[in-house]
Amino acid sequence: MPTITLPGVLDSLEPLADLVQEQAQLAGLDQRTTYQLRLAVDEIATNIILHGYQEQGVQGDIVATVETDEHSLTVTLEDTAIPYNPLARDLASVEAEFAKPLEERQVGGLGVYFAIRAVHDFRYEWVNGRNRNIFVVHRSEPTAAAEVAHVATSA
Repeated sequence: MPTITLPGVLDSLEPLADLVQEQAQLAGLDQRTTYQLRLAVDEIATNIILHGYQEQGVQGDIVATVETDEHSLTVTLEDTAIPYNPLARDLASVEAEFAKPLEERQVGGLGVYFAIRAVHDFRYEWVNGRNRNIFVVHRSEPTAAAEVAHVATSA
């Protein structure tokens, strides 16, 4: 189970993305699922760094853990920033914003919305004074190559 501890600074986003990319490839995730997972993790990590640490005038780390089983790949980010539950925001109200003209929309919040929607399951926990953001993607979705192979053998 790969785990890395990175300082809560923007320069940590690249090694975090590299870890997610590497583990997604090892798990055999398709390109789209890998891309969406990377974006989701990047969005939440950026918010931890900017809003949880920098805006609060504190320093801290982000601990990233990746677990893979036969059904899924799970990325967990833990931090000691102020408690923030991305699921506390009413996602239906965010969706309602899309119906409004651009000049009437609220600023902010869309990145978290898209991050949560980009993965198959997103969970948040506050455990022992730490935020824990958990991203789960399923491995069972066929890749484009597998779909083509299936069509070719079915014909």
